[in-house]
Amino acid sequence: MEPESAGGPPRREPVFNLPGVVIAFIAICVAAYVISDYLMDPQRRDWLFHYAAFVPIHYSGHGQLDFLLLAGPVTYSLLHGSLEHVAVNMIWLAAFGSPLANRLGAVRFVLFWIVASLAAAGLHYMIYPTSQAPLVGASGAISGMMGAAARFGFRIDRSSGRPAFGGPVLSIPQVMRMRGTVTFLAVWMVINLVTGLVGFEPGQQSQIAWEAHIGGFIVGFFFISAFDRRPAA
Repeated sequence: MEPESAGGPPRREPVFNLPGVVIAFIAICVAAYVISDYLMDPQRRDWLFHYAAFVPIHYSGHGQLDFLLLAGPVTYSLLHGSLEHVAVNMIWLAAFGSPLANRLGAVRFVLFWIVASLAAAGLHYMIYPTSQAPLVGASGAISGMMGAAARFGFRIDRSSGRPAFGGPVLSIPQVMRMRGTVTFLAVWMVINLVTGLVGFEPGQQSQIAWEAHIGGFIVGFFFISAFDRRPAA
């Protein structure tokens, strides 16, 4: 039943009930894509991707490490290589990021994004330390959100009017006993492995690789408890 307000008709939840922090990330990612792809000339776009994307070889001792490159392992998550790339990622961000942001709160959600992005870039770097291809996209951070969703068993609490992952963080044995969650994990893993084997590229000039997806997922699946808000005493 819909909650009723005194002396008035029943309240209805808005169609797009996204947390402010998720809206902010979507706005930043979309704005970055529009600016880089439509408002920048090729030289400025190359400069942006040189410094704000994650290019593994920059961190492998080949040449002098520029101070501006230190942000790359996080800012790459805000860049995208094509309209399809940013559109798909923003849909997944809205779907998985919203209940997680409502659960964690804005500050913890931002920290989660940063750590998942770093882990995604880190695993990619471990496998391709001398790659010169720029790594871009929010997929690593979003994969972390998918991993976190699995640890909540995809349970959604709507009691506050703001859909959030509900209940305690499940233990890994508990998750492994949930058929729907295990099916999701298996399908997710197969898709990522197939993506790597067939060389699918969602972006035009750059992509976030399946290895980075795994890195982000590890943070969400194994370490979500470190970001979860402790219940009030």
